Amino acid sequence: MKHSQSTAPIAIIGMGLMGGALMRMTGAARGWDIDTSRCVNAASANDVLSTCEVVFLCLPNSGIVREVLRAADLKPGLILIDTTTGDPAEMAELGVQLATQGVHYLDATISGSSAQLLKRDVLVMAGGERAVFEQCRELFAKFAREAVHVGPCGSGAKMKLVTNLVLGLNRAALAEGLAFAWDLDLNPVETLDVLRRSMAYSRIMDTKGEKMITQDFTPQARLSQHLKDVRLMLAASSIPLPLSETHRQLLEKAVTLGFGDADNSAVIKAF
Repeated sequence: MKHSQSTAPIAIIGMGLMGGALMRMTGAARGWDIDTSRCVNAASANDVLSTCEVVFLCLPNSGIVREVLRAADLKPGLILIDTTTGDPAEMAELGVQLATQGVHYLDATISGSSAQLLKRDVLVMAGGERAVFEQCRELFAKFAREAVHVGPCGSGAKMKLVTNLVLGLNRAALAEGLAFAWDLDLNPVETLDVLRRSMAYSRIMDTKGEKMITQDFTPQARLSQHLKDVRLMLAASSIPLPLSETHRQLLEKAVTLGFGDADNSAVIKAF
């Protein structure tokens, strides 16, 4: 490659919440989205992929990633950093296929929301060649407090599903606890304060507790996206995941109630 990753032309494909935050933190000069109002110095996805050296993919699922890349002019030496929470098997297969074209692929999933990324308070979990991961460390440091290499392509997606399983259940448990407190006529603000001081504490109380109490569901991460993740977990697992199955039902109920595009803290509406 001609340039180090700190100076190479950087671009984003998928300018939603996470993509927009990444553009701001990495200083990417170009960004493309299917919503043309979000595009920055980019006429098409292929325009970005054929002219930039490092491209972040911030797309809803791995099927859309494949669709975007299928018609693209991918030049050898290109580094694709896929932050999509997708199907681990598909992402592993994609890494193998891209390698035959001389394209470097990291499934570099992100633990944390777009709001946390803007504070450099997220964790990157990357699968792919370690050498490519090491080349991108300086770039990851622009928006993440830490980045870890977790194995070959597909491993980042697997680790993201594991972390999202625990994170999502923490969120659902908090929602149920606060709903229970309301039912017992406890003051929800005081209840949240006590929960934070107790052995029940989790960081989710700091990021989602107030949103649940005030019913402020301005999206930091959309509920429908987490439902997609839970379905991926259930599909990827060869063992029963009974808590995640219940969580799926709760999220589907929240979507039915009209909260699919709301923040994932809106899971409390299912109670």
